[in-house]
Amino acid sequence: MNAEFWLEKWARNEIGFHAQHPHKGLVEHFSTICAQPGGHVFVPLCGKTLDIQWLLNKGFRVTGVELSLLAVEQLFAELGVHPVISPVSAKVVMFEGGGLKVFVADIFSVSAAMLGSVDIVYDRAALVALPQDIRVRYAKHLMAITRCATQFLICVEYDQCRLSGPPFAVMAQDIADYYAPYYEITSIEREPVERGIKGREPGYEHIWLLCPLNDRAEK
Repeated sequence: MNAEFWLEKWARNEIGFHAQHPHKGLVEHFSTICAQPGGHVFVPLCGKTLDIQWLLNKGFRVTGVELSLLAVEQLFAELGVHPVISPVSAKVVMFEGGGLKVFVADIFSVSAAMLGSVDIVYDRAALVALPQDIRVRYAKHLMAITRCATQFLICVEYDQCRLSGPPFAVMAQDIADYYAPYYEITSIEREPVERGIKGREPGYEHIWLLCPLNDRAEK
């Protein structure tokens, strides 16, 4: 799986992964356990998720990163925002407007300097979108560019042998492997996925809160 896989999904409008409403876990838990309104939320691999509009409406500042230019154009159009578009580097273009910034780029091309200070990472669709061989690199990069900011992380759990991803199964042990040396990991909610993963495989959706163990500057 590579960048072309996701770009082709958007080009063909094969975006069944795009939910038609803000995530229930975000609505129920985010404001009570995470950064106060006005905080800076980073949304990796954001697509055109309606979660962004919810966060903006709650008073958060939001920065996303998304590989597909088409997805970003649709995101701003659906928000009714005419963005200012500017190059950041040879591999990164930034769309900005209405309290939202989105970098059109491979996430591995985004740096800490580009992001600035991040209060919390909202990872609903990034970790589960990546195969196992890329997830370790992603987790390390995410911690580096956000300086180990707190994470509100949503994963799915199921028997990966019975169904191919994405979304990929990310189990509790995986979370520990990637993040335990740097974060206190708390399970917030674990519920069965209604109608199953991809409508056929039983599984669970698991919401985690990751709080940094030490001062971020030491990471």
